Amino acid sequence: MSTTPSPIIDARGLWKRFGNLAVLKGVDLSVAERELVFIIGPSGSGKSTLLRCLNRLEEPDDGSIQVDGIELLSPKTDINAARRRIGMVFQSFNLYPHMTARQNVMLALRKVLGKGKPEAGEIAARALDRVGLGDRMEHYPAQLSGGQQQRVAIARAIALEPRVMLFDEPTSALDPELVGGVLNVMRELRQDGMTMVVVSHEMAFARAAADRVVFMADGEKLEEGPPARIFGEPQHERTRAFIRQIDRH
Repeated sequence: MSTTPSPIIDARGLWKRFGNLAVLKGVDLSVAERELVFIIGPSGSGKSTLLRCLNRLEEPDDGSIQVDGIELLSPKTDINAARRRIGMVFQSFNLYPHMTARQNVMLALRKVLGKGKPEAGEIAARALDRVGLGDRMEHYPAQLSGGQQQRVAIARAIALEPRVMLFDEPTSALDPELVGGVLNVMRELRQDGMTMVVVSHEMAFARAAADRVVFMADGEKLEEGPPARIFGEPQHERTRAFIRQIDRH
């Protein structure tokens, strides 16, 4: 008798308040290994807050989060060790301007994993090669386009060999012509079997690449399903209104 594998991410009943404002209202999210889950919804729906709770950049007020079998909210959990399993890519690239692309990637390897300089340099070179920047690794951030800087940020995350990658609006700070290179890297990670949770407005990418789409509004998860159903036959009125609005643009 086959058993369903336990999810690599399992968040239950997440609440997050900022003062009197409830930004997450009892949200559940499960993600299977190798799955690409896309979270969509209007601004202020709680999408980025949910993502930031998944590696405890935000502390939930209530609920539970397991990542790769580790209960993140337990006081016994070494959160820094747990975070090594969770790569995160932000809207802003957060690169050190005085360091080359390779040095930016090496820094995390040396500080987080304690790698020696030669080994860190080799791993950083492989990671940059993987995101198509093998010929740019000795360039400084100011010598790179925004899309290239974001790919350095992705290389920095994947160099640590995380079990899960979280992407929070990874293309929203980029000029339109630079978006494609970042999405191509994400497609390749997907083909390599990386588990990914993505908050983004790139709906064409969601339709083409996601295994599952989650729609959020007003701090609640209102609907989830395969992209064809969420975009083609949404069940909830709020989802229908959102899809109609994005289809007009």
